[in-house]
Amino acid sequence: MSDILLTQDPGKILGPIAKLLGYIMEGIFFVIDKIGIPNIGLAIILFTIVIYLLMMPLTIKQQKFSKLSAKMNPELQAVQAKYKNRKDNDAMMAMNMETKAIYAKYGVSPTGGCVQLIIQMPILFALYRVINNMPAYVGKIKEAFFPLVDNLIAQAGSSEFIRSFSQAGYFNKQFENESFINGVTTYVQNTFIDVLNKSSTAEWLSIKDKFPSLSQDVDQSLELLNQYNNFLGLNIGNSPSYIVKEAISAGSYLMVIAAISIPILSAVTQWINLKLMPQQETQSDNKSDTQNTMMQSMKTMNMMMPIMSAIFCYTLPAGLGLYWVAGAVVRSIQQVIINKHIDKLDLDEIIKKNEVKAKKKMEKAGVKAEQMAAYANMNTKKVSTTASKANSTPSLTAEEKAEAVRKSTEYYNKNAKSGSMMSKANMVKQYNEKNNK
Repeated sequence: MSDILLTQDPGKILGPIAKLLGYIMEGIFFVIDKIGIPNIGLAIILFTIVIYLLMMPLTIKQQKFSKLSAKMNPELQAVQAKYKNRKDNDAMMAMNMETKAIYAKYGVSPTGGCVQLIIQMPILFALYRVINNMPAYVGKIKEAFFPLVDNLIAQAGSSEFIRSFSQAGYFNKQFENESFINGVTTYVQNTFIDVLNKSSTAEWLSIKDKFPSLSQDVDQSLELLNQYNNFLGLNIGNSPSYIVKEAISAGSYLMVIAAISIPILSAVTQWINLKLMPQQETQSDNKSDTQNTMMQSMKTMNMMMPIMSAIFCYTLPAGLGLYWVAGAVVRSIQQVIINKHIDKLDLDEIIKKNEVKAKKKMEKAGVKAEQMAAYANMNTKKVSTTASKANSTPSLTAEEKAEAVRKSTEYYNKNAKSGSMMSKANMVKQYNEKNNK
């Protein structure tokens, strides 16, 4: 946490993405400010909707991959079962060839699902940084800290004082940075804003007690920030735990209910979102112990996520909780729409088109489509009677099968990616052939 600055993220990967998302957030806040609703809570909700809509094509692609994978897995498991007790080089080559043929048939890549996640994860992390670091990306919000910050910096002992705030420890590296020690104006300003943005209302009011001359500046900044942070009567700059404590002291039990509702809503919406996601069977006789263990672990994690979400939302600023609730609601609505879209897809038709594409690629490499189809189906025809009948082809002689393996192996040798399992198997085969001459 100490490396996370409320000044813009300095990361080489997340930094540029967060900056781009920051422009979107600033644009949203600019629009709602112009129409007279300069509200951080509303901006967070609109921002979340926009980002998830932009990522919807990736989400659809990932769900489509999951559906095709579920249909493809029985064939893959049949191939794996066939070569389970064979570790020789020829068996490895043949298994890889058959596996690649099945992936080609369904038009998916072994890393297809991972690619979508790899693209989405930096966006989601950067989105979180923007939500958590609003003053760094929205100039209008940052302006609310002035002239208080400049006047506070000018006060003797102010640095030591704000370092006593509960969240100041997250920014120790900034306080110890040479730029801060040497008094670089922008860096010092940003460090003070970092701490103040994480501070509770009580800590802001303590500035007035420590530096009475800044009372007017504190009131001015607090009034503006409270206006920005007020969402349905809650100050989303404070954590629900802080709001509950203050509300109990003031005897406002309605406010207690409102504050607790955020972590509860976060847990409930996360649970609904997980239920709407495509579910896989938790256990199957056809799956390995490793696969079953992984699925059980995933199920446990899915049960724990809503609970952890509620705990985090209770202790972190309510604005982050609002983002998690908004994100879960948007994802749930999105998932309902995607599920309807995916259910309407004719997977069999998609598979047929992918088979045609795969055959054309193989034919260009000199492998007869009939030979390759027969070899690919030779070991998976028992997976289902329907699939067997649909894919039945004339039987081949031993010589024709060997020729199909040779030509398809040559094709994959040429197209194997560096560092892949196929390229490593090729190296082993070439080494063995060289030594056996």
